[in-house]
Amino acid sequence: MRCNDSRLKALLSDDEDSAVFRSASNHVESCPRCQQRLLAMSGNQSLLQEVRATLQACGDTEPYHSGSPSSVVISIEGNSDDEIGAECEPVSLDFLSAPSHPEMLGRIGRYEIERMIGSGGMGIVLKGFDTELHRAVAIKVLKPHLAHNGAARRRFAREAQSAAAVVHEHVIPIHDVLTDGDTPYLVMQFVPGQSLQARVDERGPLEAKEVLRIARQAAAGLAAAHAQGVVHRDVKPANILLEESVERVLISDFGLARTVDDATLTRTGVVAGTPHYMSPEQATGQPVDHRSDLFSLGSSIYFMCTGRPPFRAEHALAILNRICNDQHRPVDEVNSDVPAELADVVDRLLSKNPADRFRDAHEVERQLESILLQLQNGQRSSRLRWRRTWLRWRDVIRKSALGVGAVSACVMAGVAITYWSMSPVGTPTSNPTPSPAVIQVPLPKSSPVITLPPDTFGPDLAETQRLLEAIESNWISRPHVRSEMESDSDKWHNELHEVEGLLD
Repeated sequence: MRCNDSRLKALLSDDEDSAVFRSASNHVESCPRCQQRLLAMSGNQSLLQEVRATLQACGDTEPYHSGSPSSVVISIEGNSDDEIGAECEPVSLDFLSAPSHPEMLGRIGRYEIERMIGSGGMGIVLKGFDTELHRAVAIKVLKPHLAHNGAARRRFAREAQSAAAVVHEHVIPIHDVLTDGDTPYLVMQFVPGQSLQARVDERGPLEAKEVLRIARQAAAGLAAAHAQGVVHRDVKPANILLEESVERVLISDFGLARTVDDATLTRTGVVAGTPHYMSPEQATGQPVDHRSDLFSLGSSIYFMCTGRPPFRAEHALAILNRICNDQHRPVDEVNSDVPAELADVVDRLLSKNPADRFRDAHEVERQLESILLQLQNGQRSSRLRWRRTWLRWRDVIRKSALGVGAVSACVMAGVAITYWSMSPVGTPTSNPTPSPAVIQVPLPKSSPVITLPPDTFGPDLAETQRLLEAIESNWISRPHVRSEMESDSDKWHNELHEVEGLLD
């Protein structure tokens, strides 16, 4: 890309998600001349100087904080391959009021802002302190460049309403909401701990008992949301929070949630959610209900057991295609330590047809709790394990048997052809008998018809009987010959009769 002032202006005015903005940003990062031109074109050089200094220091894996309260905070997020430091995103915190304490970043309403926790596609999550109730809180603020976007504000308000409607020990509670101000925000309980995504990234696949404990609580939280008519639509490990020391699970981020009676919930052609954990009906823009969340829960359980989602590909569209058309690899085949009972639950949750999944999240919760109790009591179903092994190898055995059968048929046909081609055709006589019909052996439709030599056993037997009868008749009609030979040929005569008896 060549140096171009018109492209540099895009960095000052265009949406940061636009292709022009990204192209210009990539160029400026490596072009000192354009960096100087950008400073000269801007009206607030001190802010840009701060952004540049921050970008140069973005090799750290933790959110960047300057020594004094800064209007720029950097959040470094890993990409889909869990690589560190994929990009540095400058986020302006100019919407904050001046802090009342020098160690704070600023203030919003009655909340003092301590630090930045993270940044997503639409919002910034800050750790704050409630000055009236004297407790730590998490504050989600709509990003400044979206604060005047009507669709973004409506979605943010819907998240607040959906989350506030669900009151349950496994759903993160909402303390306060402000959606009609210049900077919409919602205040949630601050959960010290980490997300399920971070836990698995840090430790790898979890043990079966821990998987069951986390999944059971997540299912309970989803059941509470579904009871209020709320479909989360973005259940994934990053939205499942694990509270420290008390082993409590909380579901967060209802940003894509809809109520069942929301007309936009069943609008086709709209794909919303995280690709790796979407249900097939979400991926195709079909109507969704609570069973879509169950599929996403199954994908999250699969991730806990194996350290990876059930459907993976290089691109989002390829992932969606696999979710809709491919069967997942059985979880107990990837990780042999997974109990067969849990693998059965995952298989059912990941059914392509919503009707084949569990009836509701309550049923999933009860099933997971039952399996957890069995494991705690040292009970595992060997019969179920053998059944899953048989189902896994059934198709392989069936195909092998068909192959062996086809080979055996070919061998038998070859033996038959060899046998008939080497058999004697009999002795010709003066009174030939009619030739028998040609024998045709039909093989499978894909094989040619093989013609075998005629069967001569019957005619040969009839000819032998005729000759013996002629010998005996001649013996009886010539008594003088018989009397001469009886003294020394009686033994041969007896043997002749024995042969005739065997032939009859």
